[in-house]
Amino acid sequence: MIFITGGAGFIGSNFVLDWLAQHDEPVINFDKLTYAGNINNLASLTHDPRHIFVQGDIGDTAQVAALLEQYKPRAIVHFAAESHVDRSILGPAAFVQTNVNGTFGLLEATRAFWSNLPESEKAAFRFLHVSTDEVYGTLGPNDAPFTETTQYAPNSPYSASKAASDHLVRSYHHTYGLPTLTTNCSNNYGPYHFPEKLIPLMITNARAGKPLPIYGDGQQVRDWLYVSDHCAAIRRTLEAGVPGEVYNIGGWNEKANLEVVHALCDILDKLDPKSSGSYRDQIAYVTDRPGHDRRYAIDARKIERELGWKPAETFETGIRKTVQWYLDHQDWVSNVQSGDYLKWVEQNYSQRQTPAGVQQ
Repeated sequence: MIFITGGAGFIGSNFVLDWLAQHDEPVINFDKLTYAGNINNLASLTHDPRHIFVQGDIGDTAQVAALLEQYKPRAIVHFAAESHVDRSILGPAAFVQTNVNGTFGLLEATRAFWSNLPESEKAAFRFLHVSTDEVYGTLGPNDAPFTETTQYAPNSPYSASKAASDHLVRSYHHTYGLPTLTTNCSNNYGPYHFPEKLIPLMITNARAGKPLPIYGDGQQVRDWLYVSDHCAAIRRTLEAGVPGEVYNIGGWNEKANLEVVHALCDILDKLDPKSSGSYRDQIAYVTDRPGHDRRYAIDARKIERELGWKPAETFETGIRKTVQWYLDHQDWVSNVQSGDYLKWVEQNYSQRQTPAGVQQ
């Protein structure tokens, strides 16, 4: 079986669902169930004996060690992380605790478990660390995309904490021989995405008749990756990746934030039209966040060349699937929009004013 951390979060739960749809191999799903960890994402697995859910903290080395000894997984896939830049600006301590200290605790428990395995099992074992392209910093409009050898230059507490975790994982391979793999992905989107991030926030706000807040001029560029494509890339990396290597995973879909929001509004105009006007009418420009990286772009040729993976979805197909999923799952949206979520939205957006010179 495999051991998954953060398997009730956005990418983690998609990975668990996709894994069990394609494999009979059981999973141990270890998740703290913070605000973004939602056990309801996995409701379809409630009676599936292949899915073993355990609530806990990756920083609890004793609990992790006990689970590893009990279940003896052949691999660990590490999704668990605090992942929202805006939250890291308002409260960086949680990001250091989870992403840095938590990853360290997980590595220590894993190293102790792996060191005692028989040699054949040690050689076959894998620790796959899921990271982000944000560790590389920002790009100019004409800069080449990030490669696996791009120098790290994180610009937010979130990306700095992920960079630190990447370095820890690398060090455990080079110092102790732990068979690690690291993936650095671009911006994911798709089902079960918590509505604090751009795409689900815009969909939920649009349908609620609320403003669609666009930071600055909306020209920040991201490479968009449909979450099922990301899950397929992780499965392939786990299967065939070379220990100690890093693989960048991207969608080959560079889009400015404003272009993404326009696309969402146009799809909603067709699938769920308003009584009058367009959802574009709800767009509202707000003050940009501090240290907002201007452009990310992933060069995903290495994983295609060496492991044979490339994304199956275009942005156009993936974004339409995503909008349709949110329209079809209004109960899920309502359930995750708790008082704590609404309090955070108020805290993050209430003080942002329309920048001078920007047209509404």
